[in-house]
Amino acid sequence: MPHNISLITTIAAGLGLAMIFGFLATRLRMPPLVGYLIAGIIVGPYSPGFVADMELTAQLAEIGVMLLMFGVGLHFSIGDLLAVKRIAIPGAILQISIATLLGALAGYFWGWNWGQSIVFGLALSVASTVVLLKALEARGLIDSINGRIAVGWLVVEDLVMVLVLVLLPALAALMGGHAAHPEQHAAGTDTSVTMTILFTLGKVVAFIAFMLIVGKRLLPKLLWWVAGTGSRELFSLTVIATAVGVAYGSAALFDVSFALGAFFAGMMLRESEFSHRAADDSLPLRDAFAVLFFVSVGMLFDFHILLNEPLKVLAVVAIIMFGKTIVAVALVVAFRYPLNTALTVGASLAQIGEFSFILASVSMSLGLMDTTAQNLILAGALASIALNSLIFASVEPLQKWIRARSPYARSLEMRDDPLAVLPMSTDEAFLAGQAVLVGYGRVGRRIARILDEKQIPYVVADTNRELVEKLRKNNIPAVCGDAADPNVLIQAHIAKAGILIAATANTFHVRQMVETARALNPKIEIVIRTHNEEEAELWVQEKIGKIFLSEQQLASGMANHVVQRMGKGDKPQAGLQHH
Repeated sequence: MPHNISLITTIAAGLGLAMIFGFLATRLRMPPLVGYLIAGIIVGPYSPGFVADMELTAQLAEIGVMLLMFGVGLHFSIGDLLAVKRIAIPGAILQISIATLLGALAGYFWGWNWGQSIVFGLALSVASTVVLLKALEARGLIDSINGRIAVGWLVVEDLVMVLVLVLLPALAALMGGHAAHPEQHAAGTDTSVTMTILFTLGKVVAFIAFMLIVGKRLLPKLLWWVAGTGSRELFSLTVIATAVGVAYGSAALFDVSFALGAFFAGMMLRESEFSHRAADDSLPLRDAFAVLFFVSVGMLFDFHILLNEPLKVLAVVAIIMFGKTIVAVALVVAFRYPLNTALTVGASLAQIGEFSFILASVSMSLGLMDTTAQNLILAGALASIALNSLIFASVEPLQKWIRARSPYARSLEMRDDPLAVLPMSTDEAFLAGQAVLVGYGRVGRRIARILDEKQIPYVVADTNRELVEKLRKNNIPAVCGDAADPNVLIQAHIAKAGILIAATANTFHVRQMVETARALNPKIEIVIRTHNEEEAELWVQEKIGKIFLSEQQLASGMANHVVQRMGKGDKPQAGLQHH
């Protein structure tokens, strides 16, 4: 047997224990990632027995972050990012500023110097993209407008943290630490810092421009060329090599993070017609390495901090899970988005992760942070990651509870907002007997296209303000808001509508929407889409309306076409047939 098998033992121990404790966590009705974190604590240096190689685990976890961000990019186009820029950019910057202030005030209260306090606050201000994506995937929200806002928000956070990590060595001496390269600052600190900032911004801009100009043209062609060989393993290899290679190249050449480089690589590959196949092929490796990420987080945690500094740990968890959440919810509501969007974004930010660990590590190397601060960050990360699923689970009942008891909360979504009501100039044809189309995503757009072709009047209800503005510019009646709120359906004139089309896959909202629509219009016909067979059967039993189960309808349509053709003895016609 070879003497040096640390990589094998680290992977075997990490994945094996993660499987066991992940299963136990699931049996106890907890998210499996809690089990992954416990597995990391067990194989970490602060627990007795076997200790995994922390350096190797951290690198394996980094690969997981790359692949996960690559997968997000495959589902998140530049258009999606630009569609939420009005809320994601100012919202993320304001939220980081306020959360940093909260963390810095806590550090100052504990007697830390201002430099360590600010860095500590920054570490608490940025959420984990890995944790967010896992939560959104589990709830099928990645392709929703709420999911896109949350992901776009975290992309902006990542960009800010990239800038912070690059500037920190230049600013360390001014903040009470020591410079990474003292000789670079001997000539003049102010000039050096200014040049570093300009140089950093230039590299980030150069990276984005390179990916948009070169990557957008080259990477889709690469997939096309490889797919033409007919080799599945070569195609899978190309997908993984592209994700990891672009991530490494972007870090080496432009000093941006691995995660951000992989994210942009995925967005560029999304332009290829093979993007769905690329996403499917990379999924198994993404899941395996994402598990190692959570194991690596557990390995870093020194649980003695819970005994030595319990009040500080509670304060850190409160800032992460409640301070950041309240700030984010308030900001999203201030931007006139529905309560549901605000609560979803708030829940998305109620945790910290990979960038916080990286920032803590860099700060310690620069003398800006001690081990106590690092362990507080890790304790906050562990608690917030483990409890984040509970925060997400509370969004829907909390939303229902707030709306039922607070007229003010309901009025927040409708206050003097021109997009929340139909214009007075709306034609009468759209106010009676019309279809109310809830959700203008991929399914909603296709339905709207057919309604336009058949000249059937309809009104769109969607939570995306930018989308509603665009629809109105194209003379399509639309209202902005969450259709689970009666006020939104009232503004869409549901009381006189002929049919309600729920093109959104959010179960809770659909049920709320149906109850409201029936109360306002008992005779209205309802059409619902879903991906869940059990859910579809339940709704059929309750006679809610016409249910369209995505996979079942597709299989039935294809099978009926084959039976019809084969039964008649006719040869199938070439081309796609829509059913």
